Amino acid sequence: MRPLARFSLACSLALLSTQPAAAQSFPSDDPVIRAIWEEGVERSQVYALGQVMMDSIGPRLTGSPAMAGANDWALAKYAEWGIEAYKEQYGTWRGWERGITHIDLVSPRVRSLEGMAAAWSPATDGPVEAEVVILADGGSPEAFQAWLPEVQDKFVLISRPEASCRPRENLEQFSRPETLARMSEERERVIAAWREREENTGVGRRALPEALDAAGAAGVIRSQWSEGWGVNKIFGTGNERAPLLDLSCEAYGLLYRLAENGQGPVLRVDAQARFLGEVPVSNAFAVIPGSADPEEYVILGGHYDSWDGSDGALDNGTGAVAIMEAMRILKYAVPNPRRTIIGALWNGEEQGLNGSRAFVEDHPEILERTHTVFNIDHGNGPVTFIPMQGFAAAGGRFGDWLAQIPSELADLVTLEIPGMPESGGTDHASFLCAGVPAFSFHVGAGRSAMNIADNRWDTSTYTWHTNRDSFDKIIYEDLRDDALMTALFAYLASEDPEPMPRDQRAMPDGSQWPDCRPPARSSGSP
Repeated sequence: MRPLARFSLACSLALLSTQPAAAQSFPSDDPVIRAIWEEGVERSQVYALGQVMMDSIGPRLTGSPAMAGANDWALAKYAEWGIEAYKEQYGTWRGWERGITHIDLVSPRVRSLEGMAAAWSPATDGPVEAEVVILADGGSPEAFQAWLPEVQDKFVLISRPEASCRPRENLEQFSRPETLARMSEERERVIAAWREREENTGVGRRALPEALDAAGAAGVIRSQWSEGWGVNKIFGTGNERAPLLDLSCEAYGLLYRLAENGQGPVLRVDAQARFLGEVPVSNAFAVIPGSADPEEYVILGGHYDSWDGSDGALDNGTGAVAIMEAMRILKYAVPNPRRTIIGALWNGEEQGLNGSRAFVEDHPEILERTHTVFNIDHGNGPVTFIPMQGFAAAGGRFGDWLAQIPSELADLVTLEIPGMPESGGTDHASFLCAGVPAFSFHVGAGRSAMNIADNRWDTSTYTWHTNRDSFDKIIYEDLRDDALMTALFAYLASEDPEPMPRDQRAMPDGSQWPDCRPPARSSGSP
């Protein structure tokens, strides 16, 4: 590393410990709270943990070698800190390792295109060169079936085109009113027409790539634009032979216009990947044993797996870092808590909360004596909104805890009382359905008119499941505060004189407490 690079990193770490979270106001004289605060502020390790997790290990796709390696690295860090840690297998998943993807336009002109293969996409057998065609609209499922043989050895475009890849707020700011109205109307027409085209296939949007795969297509091409500058959602595929490629909004639009106007687009694609069969998948746990009530539990959880279009930074590397840092702080400041504290790094969340659902199914003896579950899956903090998830008496307990947390963090938090139990979305839902008090932290303005996931840092547009969810998007002052808040809540919950009440609210007419769903224990599970 050059001296300038070393100096920059040292400055970043030094500045992190001097930012405004260094509070002077402590509502109580509890020395443990002061010790937690000092350790978390003065000796924060969130930057170093995040840099290794996101840059060196990278995205942690379920079933990938990187996910398995991430678990091993976490266990090694816990051991370094003197914390008991272990992995627990809950099933198997489709093992796959990404290689490079080159996507080049070779006719009518030459240009490399921005894009990548979807997760679990088959590889090409070396570079493949083929014509690009648009999904046909024959008007009926029968017409679609008659057209299918024509996709043999061709790349097929299956997403609607975008007239402009400018975000709407950019158009609203700069375009004439009549231009904005025209473009909005045109976009609505295209959306409706493309939806009808998909319905006319008779196979549905989700099954369409596999139908084209079975028909002998050279590859399937889509673009899941996230409606921001340069961002696409990157998910997976069940294709067995033909690669599925995700292209940027701009690159996809180029191909679509060339094909639509009969200008003969031809692609050369080299997509490399390695299938590994069904491989073991595991959750990773760290444990600080309780001293007075070791068989009562406080669980800190966040999912460790990610999609692999980028580095899985805000979804949910930040949550995983906060869990690890909170456990490190607690081991230092609270080595003998009253209740046992478990730090859980869940796997398989992106495929349906499978890791946490498996834990709930496999460990009824722990659930019966779990005091509280705290879940972190919100990207950049600090925490500003905590729904009580329908537990009628939880608001009072959180109020007691917040009264003991330094006001620099506590005053940011709004509680939603009593709230409604959530049936999915992230891992706390796996516990809620079993009646376990489980709470997920949120950021932003709470349940405003905006999307709850999109009211801070434009998360749902720019990082959630996108190709831009990388290390540089992390705000490390926020992440430090998330780890601090998590450690403080865990400590206070671990010392509570009484268990967290499990009284459930009266549900509104037409609503009921969510039922638990079984986890998928393998990639072939229904």
